Amino acid sequence: MEDSEQIQILQHLIQINSVNGNEAAVADYIKQLFAEHGISSTITPYAEGRSNIVAEIGNHKTDQVLALAGHLDTVATGDLADWKFNPFAAHVENNRLYGRGSADMKSGLAGMIITFLNLADHQDQLNGRLRFIGTVGEENGAMGSRDLTKQGIADDISAMVLGEPTGGNIVYAHNGSLNYHVYSQGVGAHSSMPEKGVNAITNLIKYVTAEATEFDDAPVSPELGPLVHSVTVFEGGEQVNSIPAKAELQGNIRPIPEFDNEAVINRLNETVNHLNEEPNVNLTLHIDYSFKPIISRKDSQLVQLTKQIADTEFGTPVNLQVIHGATDASEYIKSKNVFPVIVYGSGQWYDAHALNESVDLDQFHHVQQVYEQLTKKFLA
Repeated sequence: MEDSEQIQILQHLIQINSVNGNEAAVADYIKQLFAEHGISSTITPYAEGRSNIVAEIGNHKTDQVLALAGHLDTVATGDLADWKFNPFAAHVENNRLYGRGSADMKSGLAGMIITFLNLADHQDQLNGRLRFIGTVGEENGAMGSRDLTKQGIADDISAMVLGEPTGGNIVYAHNGSLNYHVYSQGVGAHSSMPEKGVNAITNLIKYVTAEATEFDDAPVSPELGPLVHSVTVFEGGEQVNSIPAKAELQGNIRPIPEFDNEAVINRLNETVNHLNEEPNVNLTLHIDYSFKPIISRKDSQLVQLTKQIADTEFGTPVNLQVIHGATDASEYIKSKNVFPVIVYGSGQWYDAHALNESVDLDQFHHVQQVYEQLTKKFLA
């Protein structure tokens, strides 16, 4: 496929606005591309305007399955006036393509799609199966990968590549991610008589204070470093002359294998229960979602083969790295099937969710070639 055709596919993906939804339009476009090359695919509706897509090529009589996976949604753009170029115009300038999702992660999707199209007419070269997985909602709960995992999508996978932005480097491990709410129930009263009420904000601040040292005894992961935790949203009160009867906060935690999601949830419950022993404190904890950390062995076939191919393709050694974000992989590894996972894509990690998000087109082409060569060699 000509370079210009590859760039057009990436541009078309970005021109479909899939900010926190509308993934069905992206799935339909991918299905059409696949059909033009004789690839059948299955679209699974999640909600109105939101669909997952799965496709597979190769030798269906074998048990070797390589999955190329990614998400179809993007985060919001913020104020369009702050963008240098329209984030849905997929503008190209100085060999960079600008747009929401260019790094996170429609360049990864495009590279995987192009790999499928290039290999579609040569399936006899694959002594195994290549599976494409495109999901809804990774940016806000990972509902798509969660549902597909429950349906068994990962139960026969031998290895998986997630196309999130890594700048052409290989990410073999990442933190988990756990989001939670703490609700504070108080008693409303006139602010001139605070003793008649219970201040929900004051009680919730007790949790904020406790949270600062809540995980001081957590070990440090040799691979991922320390557990990271923050209170990120705080809301309470209705008007200035009333004692607030309700308040709530949200927090985010990045678990590590040495202090995993279960340990984090236990600690959160311990803290809330301890504070609730104080007079007039009534806090309630709710876990919103919980992504597990992942670590694949550096010496696994997947990691080493990808590095060998990428080193050659880029003409310089690529790095083996960890990141502290989370991906759909945290859902896929809930399958009883155990398999290695890497995160590998074009675009820089720091460009994800950023104003004026962009991807270098040379890097985009190199990464696509790594996907294609990895598929051929892994399924040789």
